[in-house]
Amino acid sequence: MQKKLSLLLISLALVSFNLFATDIKSIGVPYIENYPKAAYASGNQNWSIAKDQNGVMYFGNAEGLLTFDGRYWQKYKMPNRQIVRSVATDNKGRIYTGGFGEFGYWAVKNNKLTYNTLTNLLPKGVTVTDEVWKIYVDKNRIIFQSFSKIFIYANNKIEIVKSPSSFLFLHKVYNRYFIEVLDKGLYELKGNRLEFLPKSDQLGKEGILSILPYKNGGFIIGTSKNGLFTYDGKNFTALNTLANNYLKTYQLNNGVSLLGKYYAYGTILNGLIIIDEDGRIVQKINKSSGLQNNTVLSLYADNEQNLWSGLDNGIDRIELNSPLYFYFDKTGQFGTVYSSIIFNGKIYLGTNQGLFYSEWAPNKELLSFNFRLIPNSQGQVWELAIIDNELICGHNNGTFKVLGDKIEWVSRSSGGWTIKKLNSSPNNLIQGTYTGLALFSKSPAAGLKFVTKIAGFDAPSRYVEQDNKGDVWVAHAYKGLYKLTLSSDYTRVTNTKSFDEKNGLPGNYNINIFNLENRIVFSSDAGFYTYDELSNKFTKYEVLNKKLGSFSTSNKIINAGGKKYWFIDHGKTALVNFTEPGKIEIDSNQFSLLDGRMVQYYENISRISNSIYLISVDDGFVIYNTNQNASSVKHKLPLVLIRRVDDITDKYFNISETGNTSDQTEISYGRNNIRISFALPYYRQAKVKYQFYLEGYSKDWSDWSYATQKDFTNLSSGNYRFKVRAKTDNSSISEITVYEFTILRPWYLNNWAILFYLVLGGVALVLGKRIYEQKLQKDSQKISDRLKTEQDEILKKEAEANERQIHKLQTEKLQAELASKNRELANSAMTLVYKNELLQKLSDEIAKLKDETGKKLSEDQTRKIQKVINDGMNDERDWHLFENSFNEAHESFFKKLKAKHPDLVPNDLKLCAYLRMNMSSKEMSSLLNISLRGVEIRRYRLRKKLEVPHDKNLTEFLMEL
Repeated sequence: MQKKLSLLLISLALVSFNLFATDIKSIGVPYIENYPKAAYASGNQNWSIAKDQNGVMYFGNAEGLLTFDGRYWQKYKMPNRQIVRSVATDNKGRIYTGGFGEFGYWAVKNNKLTYNTLTNLLPKGVTVTDEVWKIYVDKNRIIFQSFSKIFIYANNKIEIVKSPSSFLFLHKVYNRYFIEVLDKGLYELKGNRLEFLPKSDQLGKEGILSILPYKNGGFIIGTSKNGLFTYDGKNFTALNTLANNYLKTYQLNNGVSLLGKYYAYGTILNGLIIIDEDGRIVQKINKSSGLQNNTVLSLYADNEQNLWSGLDNGIDRIELNSPLYFYFDKTGQFGTVYSSIIFNGKIYLGTNQGLFYSEWAPNKELLSFNFRLIPNSQGQVWELAIIDNELICGHNNGTFKVLGDKIEWVSRSSGGWTIKKLNSSPNNLIQGTYTGLALFSKSPAAGLKFVTKIAGFDAPSRYVEQDNKGDVWVAHAYKGLYKLTLSSDYTRVTNTKSFDEKNGLPGNYNINIFNLENRIVFSSDAGFYTYDELSNKFTKYEVLNKKLGSFSTSNKIINAGGKKYWFIDHGKTALVNFTEPGKIEIDSNQFSLLDGRMVQYYENISRISNSIYLISVDDGFVIYNTNQNASSVKHKLPLVLIRRVDDITDKYFNISETGNTSDQTEISYGRNNIRISFALPYYRQAKVKYQFYLEGYSKDWSDWSYATQKDFTNLSSGNYRFKVRAKTDNSSISEITVYEFTILRPWYLNNWAILFYLVLGGVALVLGKRIYEQKLQKDSQKISDRLKTEQDEILKKEAEANERQIHKLQTEKLQAELASKNRELANSAMTLVYKNELLQKLSDEIAKLKDETGKKLSEDQTRKIQKVINDGMNDERDWHLFENSFNEAHESFFKKLKAKHPDLVPNDLKLCAYLRMNMSSKEMSSLLNISLRGVEIRRYRLRKKLEVPHDKNLTEFLMEL
């Protein structure tokens, strides 16, 4: 009976909590994005905020006008470097600003945001002598307000509304304008007249700083020192709530309405608060909860549920109606959070320092936390788990039951990592510890009870799961993977199998075990695996890995209930829905805020109700409310803005400060290297990817990337269209933004150059015609001259050919004559040889003659005959005749020979002549009347005189002369 009553109370608590889920803003704080001075690079103070129709944010800053598009900050200085106190935008692209002694507007001119003053339109003698604090766009007129005057700009003229006393601030509500006149009360501006609101003096004289629309067509008025009032058109009534006291204490400074039913008020001393229509405080947001500064100078709520805060030092953006709300331990009170849970009206945080708790009452006006350490819980807390209405704490020192603000021992086995019911025996539980496994039992009377340490296995057991066959799988990040078979009473391990690469695993490290839809899966850095009992092998879970995409390498899975699971991939978080068979929905974009915030490998997410989750982060916790799931609706993204176009040819030079205008951008050919910067003016936390395409340059769209600028180099002349679009993980793709620009032709191809070329071409044609005609005439003359020359050449060649023929004939005749003379010379020589031989024979025969007695004749008898024979043989006349004939035949051979070798004697010359005629030694001996030996001797001496080389034939040498 007691158990049923407890379950009923828990159910009622969860139902009441779920009903209040739409007001989850009262738990923790929404996400706050800080933009410090270092980020926007301008002055500390930010006095006013506005947003234009393109989504660009504008801030009145201490150093001028700041612009922000979600990616890039730009600063514009006023003419005299005034502080920009007020800023407003219209639907024509103008940004109105006001400062000390100056007001006007900024507009794009020549692709630059340029300031245009309006003070030159003031009536003669009228000047602005103080700060312009407020600007409102009222249809076709613009209202500027200072403490002394109201300036109404319309139709290029300015009207002035003066005050009976000094003004404070002008407020616009329901298209009505109200302003406080100091020491007088509240007035309404109608046209260019001021009308007093009766009874407004009840508001006091401390300053009306905020007037906002209230329910039933009324107004809620915020004052500097007297807090909040409501006004129904007749009466002013103080709003007596805790919020009123808070705003009186910390000095209300400004306000803005939110989401149709909430109000945000900035203070001078303690950040801002958000209240509902009944004045209940929903949020307190100050420096301790995430703001950069506690002095709020300006507030602005945009159309994307962002609350912008201009601070005394910095700018902050607060995401309203966010599904994620944060509580951070800014003071370091409880250390690093490993586990968190809500139980019996308390929230518990298990940290590296111990177990902390605080009251949990979400139905109160504003939930605040006061975490305290539970006595004797000091040390590392690993796990907090609710088991059959008992809160169990797994601790470094053992396992405890948590009883409100106390703990009691259940087990002293150190390192209670994880405890789970056994599928095969729900009344028994198994726990993974530093030194193996521990067995627990539970009963309705005694609750959880330690039974024994399971024998036969002592390895550290970080992850424990039981499969459908009853075997227990155990994994440790460094020790590997095991499958254990337990005895029937679960007290000991009867069989142990270990697994590694041989069984198909990618390794022994970081293999974790999870139960996914009643199926055991194994995570690794290479993806998810499953185990096949028959083959004793692990194989990749390809179907799951493919559908999970980048989350296939998740190192942790946490059951989120209702066929949903948290997948955590080394710090990145996604909620995966398996409800529809064969289909997986992955939601990761809205959880990018959690990236890197949880303790890696010890991530913890507890399900509090059907729609509420408690997420442990390293320095606190986060509440996730699925009823406010922003990702369930696909937002229509705004257009991507072209923010800058820069020339990067040799040095950075700005071509255009905005590409979203109708002005045509022309770029000179010599500066054809450009950088285009773009941004999506979407300010809620999301990862934005871009895709671009340059028509005339690229062939297709680029890949999706986070880059917000692109360089194009060496662009040829012509017209280009740069297209860009954006998407977030859970949003549709934005419409395409187009930026057109032209790369001008080089100077030598511009219109004047082309006209010059045409004129030059015409002149060239005329001159060319004349030159061509002259050339034709010259060519004709040349052809005539050439023909004549060719004819003369032909005649000359014919004459030369005839001469050559005559010369040939003459040569042939001379050669014939020479041959004839050679034959005659040879015949003459042979005749001489024959004569000498004959005379020699006669001499020999005479020497053989005998007398009657048979004796040889005496020399006296033969001397005369021998003398006649010798004279005949040595007759020089024959030689001279031969020499003359030889010279005629061989072109003065002897003259040449004597000229070269003057030491030659007549006998040498004779030998040379005979050798040239190629006579044999015998013939030469006859002609020379010497022996063959004498011929050889003379040849030898002749070689030496002529200096004939050893390897050269003497006859050949003489024939070559």
